[in-house]
Amino acid sequence: MTTTETLTLLHPGDTGYDDAREVWNAMVDRRPAAIARCRSTADVAAAVRYARDHDLEIAVRCGGHNIAGLAVPEGGLMIDLTPMGRVEVDAVNRTARVQGGALLGELDRAAQQYGLATTAGNVSHTGVGGLTLGGGMGWLARQYGLACDNVLSYELVTAEGEVVTASATENPQLFWGLRGGGGNFGIVTEFEFRLHQIGTRALVAEFTYPTAEAFPVLRAWRDLNTTAPRQATFTAHITADQVTVGFVWVGAPGNPDELLAAFRAFGTATSESVEELSYLTLQSRDDSIQGHRFRRYWKGHYFKALPDNAIRALLRNPGVGASLQAYGGAIADVPDEDAAFSHRDTLFEFVTATRWEDPADDAEKIATLRAYAATLDEYSGGAYLNTLNGEKINRAFPPAKLDRLTTLKTVWDQGNVFHLNQNIKPAGSR
Repeated sequence: MTTTETLTLLHPGDTGYDDAREVWNAMVDRRPAAIARCRSTADVAAAVRYARDHDLEIAVRCGGHNIAGLAVPEGGLMIDLTPMGRVEVDAVNRTARVQGGALLGELDRAAQQYGLATTAGNVSHTGVGGLTLGGGMGWLARQYGLACDNVLSYELVTAEGEVVTASATENPQLFWGLRGGGGNFGIVTEFEFRLHQIGTRALVAEFTYPTAEAFPVLRAWRDLNTTAPRQATFTAHITADQVTVGFVWVGAPGNPDELLAAFRAFGTATSESVEELSYLTLQSRDDSIQGHRFRRYWKGHYFKALPDNAIRALLRNPGVGASLQAYGGAIADVPDEDAAFSHRDTLFEFVTATRWEDPADDAEKIATLRAYAATLDEYSGGAYLNTLNGEKINRAFPPAKLDRLTTLKTVWDQGNVFHLNQNIKPAGSR
């Protein structure tokens, strides 16, 4: 293999090999032929060329959160970006340069030293790369757009092992495709983000009701969302026994007291929590401390509307986790044609997920969750690329957008070298 001074290559049996192939979903237990632990863009380029020369499938690992474990190729080459976690913040110009293997927590911690942040997911051990390339929802999105809307430039290793830059002025079509088109066009080794002055504090409000009494609550929550300030992102969590509605508030100006009063008018909650916390705590409060030991499955929908019958279907929850998170605001301000990311008219994103430990429960757990998600199919208006789980890519992109992405894929990766992702096939492939 062509090597650099910083590249480490792990094979089965080597110390660290099993740790490096472990990802967030414990159902994934594949064994790559080799794992290339990259510390520089040159390492990534060398690894891509080696894989092509030896006809090895390429997979790219950062946070390892993809539910299907696409970062782990059976018998292929895993290009492991996790050693590439450097974040450099320019507080004067409010920008950050972030290596392709960084986790969201690393970006947040570096930017928050100056009271800055950009849209960056809800779980700190998620990879910046995977989140951003799929679009990137987070608590700041209603104010400042998705993560992909805040990228100023990308450094990328192509399928030929070359290094290029994509921005609004350099390779602009590639820049368009990287803003929500996933990992289809190359391996991003550095992102340049726009940052925003948000301060360091946040507020989380949650009101819990018995599921049997939650229908009017969810209707009121849905209706109030239409006038919610952009600092507030409405949330709902639904189980078979209880429903929790609330919002996350980040930044100024504005005062959440009026919104809190409106929530309290929904009815008498069995519990209420209004918590002021640091932004960094907000960004890590949903972390799974022992998450990598669990087997996992999920499905997602975009809802362009939430009619009463959809609420009724949501409340027929069979005991799996289900959540809604509000879109709108700055997400919808971006013209649809400006980026690969689609469905900007989404009202709420729905995700249903479950986790367990015993492999004997796999079939039952997956079947239960699929059946629940299917009851909401008729209300779906597409899906978030990063939540696709064995579904067709056209759930994430309308036909005209997918045609444009297919053309772009054909230009940059005609051989579909990068196909272990939410794959957009090049023209002429089957």
